[in-house]
Amino acid sequence: MKIVGLSGSNVGATTRTAMDYAMKAIQEFDPEIETRLVDLADYELMFSDGRDYVEYDGDTRDVTQALMEADAIIIGTPIFQASIPGSLKNVFDLLPVDAFRDKVVGILVTAGSAKHYLVAEQQLRPILTYMKAQVVQSYVFIEAKEIHRGQIVGDDVSLRIERLVEDTVVLTQAYSQMRSARESAYAF
Repeated sequence: MKIVGLSGSNVGATTRTAMDYAMKAIQEFDPEIETRLVDLADYELMFSDGRDYVEYDGDTRDVTQALMEADAIIIGTPIFQASIPGSLKNVFDLLPVDAFRDKVVGILVTAGSAKHYLVAEQQLRPILTYMKAQVVQSYVFIEAKEIHRGQIVGDDVSLRIERLVEDTVVLTQAYSQMRSARESAYAF
């Protein structure tokens, strides 16, 4: 199983801190899982211009290819101006409409205020379901005050991230088994 963590902003450190914890939690849950963290702050992505994702090169190709090859994705995003960052939306625009078909996607959100807790539900989840993702039912919402100096300071946050990881892995395994059973029903 291959899980990619996508830290969906090219600025800030709060989401990256939470995503680092999530990637560590995956390895503690099951060391056999292949993981990769893609932090958009580390890449220079081109803006989507309508081409197929395989026609891009450099960092843009690397990021889109990693997402397409993943069995599951955990998307970490901050909330800016009551919305997801443009850098994350650009990643979605670079991918084909069915890019997340047969993939489980977990959501981890960081925000400066509790007032933004529904952004994942009202903006991010519709995009992911449109792109055919199997979205983990519960997402993790983290207020900025729960991360201090690059450390998660609330035990509750750690537990919620660990649960998101477990749900993502278990759902990925279940969907994989269901697909295998469905495919084995055909004799060709």
